[in-house]
Amino acid sequence: MEDKLKDIDSIIRHWRESAEQNYSTMQNLITTKEYSWALFMGHLVIEKLIKALYVKTLHQHPLFKHDLLFLIKKIDVDLPLDYDEWLDEITTFQSKCYI
Repeated sequence: MEDKLKDIDSIIRHWRESAEQNYSTMQNLITTKEYSWALFMGHLVIEKLIKALYVKTLHQHPLFKHDLLFLIKKIDVDLPLDYDEWLDEITTFQSKCYI
């Protein structure tokens, strides 16, 4: 798992395309007023985009975690004010609803 990756662009593309599909699903769920599931999809969108950034930054496969704040701290991103609380709140909501 710690080995450096060879085809980084392909892996990043995978995470981004998957996030785009989840974003489309999220929009459809909002349209049908399935808000709880839309929030779940929104979490996946953010998680997958963070994982794409993880691969781009560290040249490693991302950890098998769903904790957004944990993942973003692993890649040492400077977050705007209050984003850490926002990411933690999203993760906490998901944990309580779907685990």
